Amino acid sequence: MPVLVITGTGTEVGKTVTTAAVAAAALAAGRSVAVLKGAQTGVRPDELGDAAEVARLAGEVAVAELARYPEPLAPATAARRAGLAPVRPREIADAAAKLATEYDLVLVEGAGGLLVRFDDEGGTLADAAELLGAPVLVVASAGLGTLNTTELTARELRRRGLDLAGVVIGSWPDDADLASRCNLADLPEVTAAPLLGALPAGAGALSPDVFRASAPGWLAPRLDGAWDAEAFAARWAAPSAT
Repeated sequence: MPVLVITGTGTEVGKTVTTAAVAAAALAAGRSVAVLKGAQTGVRPDELGDAAEVARLAGEVAVAELARYPEPLAPATAARRAGLAPVRPREIADAAAKLATEYDLVLVEGAGGLLVRFDDEGGTLADAAELLGAPVLVVASAGLGTLNTTELTARELRRRGLDLAGVVIGSWPDDADLASRCNLADLPEVTAAPLLGALPAGAGALSPDVFRASAPGWLAPRLDGAWDAEAFAARWAAPSAT
């Protein structure tokens, strides 16, 4: 798995922190890692973007960012409003493929969800994944409403013939409600893909040292971790209705 594409079911689901956790676990396993952000939106030139945040949390990773747009919008819209050239899926795929010749693992972090447009021709992260022939990791929220958006994302990946590596819950609450607990069983069912981890809420606010030491415990062995989906589900098993 030299290239792994990481998408979310939407915004604010923990995609960047999950990317950092995957990078930290891979580094702990002795692998070299690069992180590619095709289009960074909503960040000024003098601010740190998502790729830099991944490096801050995960450690010694190489980072690359192809374009930056100031407004917090879909990349195609942000590029058009800024009067700047868009980033196209082929550019993302070419940059990731080049990094894959130099690093053991390349993480390609998307912007928003799978079908957010990068250009006015409708190019998406899914197109970049298709060009790369790379598996896609989906980051989902924990609670009510996540089944619909996660299943839709999984269906689109399969419609395109893309490999859905699995699902990671980007922020698992300290006091999980009934919907979140039930979703531990339902997410693998509706996506036909394994649950590959759950990051605790607030993980991104941990100190880098604590984050790096903890990250393997949040992710399954397929992502260089030691997280056990069955044990986690048993711990948070939803009580039966009476």
